[in-house]
Amino acid sequence: MAQRHWWQDEVVYQIYPRSFQDSNHDGIGDIQGVISQLDYIQSLGITTIWLSPVYKSPMVDMGYDISDYQDIDPQFGSLTDFKELLTAANERQIKIVMDLVVNHTSDQHAWFKQALADPASPYRDFYIFKTTTDGTVPNNWRSIFGGSTWTPVPNETGTYYFHTFASEQPDLNWENPALRRAIYDMVNWWLDLGVAGFRIDAITHLKKDLDWVSLPADGSDGLVSVTKKGQNRPGIERFLSELKAETFAKYDAVTIGEAYGVPQQDLHQYIGPDGYFSMIFDFSYMNIEVENVDEWYRGRSAWTTSDLLFESQQQVQAIEGYLGNVLENHDQPRVLSKLVPNVAYQTAVAAKSLATMYYFLPGVPFIYQGQELGMKNFERRHISEFNDVSSLNNYEMALRDGFSEAEALQWLNAKSRDNARTPMQWTGEDFGGFSEVEPWLPMGEHRADINVATEEQDPASVLNYYRGLAKVRRQPQWHDVIIDGTSHPLTRLPADVIAYQRRLGDRLITVLVNLSVQSSRFSLIQIGEVLTQSGEVTMTGHRVTMAPYTAVVMGIS
Repeated sequence: MAQRHWWQDEVVYQIYPRSFQDSNHDGIGDIQGVISQLDYIQSLGITTIWLSPVYKSPMVDMGYDISDYQDIDPQFGSLTDFKELLTAANERQIKIVMDLVVNHTSDQHAWFKQALADPASPYRDFYIFKTTTDGTVPNNWRSIFGGSTWTPVPNETGTYYFHTFASEQPDLNWENPALRRAIYDMVNWWLDLGVAGFRIDAITHLKKDLDWVSLPADGSDGLVSVTKKGQNRPGIERFLSELKAETFAKYDAVTIGEAYGVPQQDLHQYIGPDGYFSMIFDFSYMNIEVENVDEWYRGRSAWTTSDLLFESQQQVQAIEGYLGNVLENHDQPRVLSKLVPNVAYQTAVAAKSLATMYYFLPGVPFIYQGQELGMKNFERRHISEFNDVSSLNNYEMALRDGFSEAEALQWLNAKSRDNARTPMQWTGEDFGGFSEVEPWLPMGEHRADINVATEEQDPASVLNYYRGLAKVRRQPQWHDVIIDGTSHPLTRLPADVIAYQRRLGDRLITVLVNLSVQSSRFSLIQIGEVLTQSGEVTMTGHRVTMAPYTAVVMGIS
C-alpha cells in the first residue's frame, strides 16, 4: 500500500463567506459568522474548511479579484478575526484551507496601479502589456467572461493589457522571475500563519503561448476562446514545479488544483505520487449539462448516467493519483436542480442519493455550504436580480447572438453561479437566519423546509443523512476501505444505475444509485449489510429493486 498522506483522510466543507452567516447585521456574511457556526460544521464530520476569498477586493468577481494578498477585506472582518478563526477551528481539530488566486489580481492591486502609472516601473513586467501600431488589439482571443482579452491602457495609445477573465482582473506575468518570487513569499506568509494549504484557482491558465497569434474565430464575434492559447500550454510544468518546491513542499501543505482540461497524458504530472498538487477537482461531470462551459446559452448537452464519474476515476487510479470529489461549489448551480431535471423528483430522497453517489468514491469528499440541506436553484425574472459577472456577460452574449431576453434568462436561472451564492438557509424566515437585514443577494425561494432549523429536528432529513455518511466513514471496519480501497464500476446493471465497489482485502463496500424516474430491478451477486440507504430499496435474495432516485450502500467484512 502506498504511503498515506494526512490529507487523504479529510472531509472538506467549502464556505462562501459572503453568504454563510452575517454577524454584524450588514447583509454580508463575515469571518465572525463562520466562527459562530464552527460547532455546526464539526457536526457534519468536517475536518477541513475551504474558505473562499476573504482578501481585500473591489468584488468585481466576488473576491477572485484580489487587491491585497496579505490583508482581509473589511466587509469580512480583519486579520485579527482570521487568526481567531484559525484558533477556534484548531480547537475543534478543523483545518483552514484558503483560496489561492495567482493567475491574476484586481486592477486595484498596488502592483497594477504602479504598472499603469509608470511604464518604466518594474511592476510593468508583473503583468502582460502589448503595443500595436495599427490601432487594433494584439490578437483575437476572447476572454472567459466574453469580449476581447485586451483592454486599452489609459493615456498610452496603442498599448493594451491582457486578462483571461474580466478586464478588472489583469493576468500576472509568470514569465517574470521577480513576480514569481513575490508570489512565493506571499504563499509562505500564509502557511507560516497556520493555514493548512490552498485551493488553487484557475491554475492551468498561468502559461500563455508567447507567439500571441490570432486563430480562426470560433464565434460570431470574430474571436476565439483564450483557452486555445492560454490553458494547459506547453511550459506550464516549469511554473508548477517551481511553485510546489518553493512553497507547498516545505510545509506538507494540502493543495487542490482547479485544473480544467488537463490532458489524460499529463495527469501523473499534476497528481501522481510526485505531482504538483495533492489532488485536483474532478470536473469531468461538473458541466455535464451544457454544451459549452463558458457560453451556457449554446444549449443543453445530451448527457446520460454513463457519462458520470467513472472514466476519470479509472484514469486517476491508474496513476495512483487523488481527486477532490464535488457535487457543488461556488461556480456551479445546485446539483439537485442540475442532475435531476424533473422538478417532481427534486426531493430530499434524491438529494440524499446524490450525496451517496459521490461520498464513497476514492478521494476527498467536498461539501459546499447548503448542499447538506438539499438546497435548490432559484428563479429570477429580470437581469437586474443577478450579481455574477459571468452571468451578466452570458446574458449580453446571448442577446448578441439572437436569443430573446426570456431565453437568456432561462439559461441564467439554470446555470448562474448566483444559484450557489444565495445566502445559507439556517431557518425558514424571510432572511433565512442568515441576517437580520436584507441580504446582499436575494434568498432562494425554496427554504420553508430546506433549512438547518427544520432539518435538525427531522431524523430523515438531508442534513442528518450527511451526518450519517460521516459516521459510516469513521467506522473502523469501513474507514480503511473508503480511504485506501481499490475501486471499480459494476457495468452489467441497468444504464441509469450508478454502481461501484470499494475493496480492501476481504472487505467490500457496494454503492448503488438509481438516477432515473423509473424503478430499476436487477440481480447482484454480493449483497451485504446495509450501511446507509436513501428511499425505497428492497432486496429479496440477490434481487434488488430500487425506486426512482434512491440509493443504498452495503458492506461485507
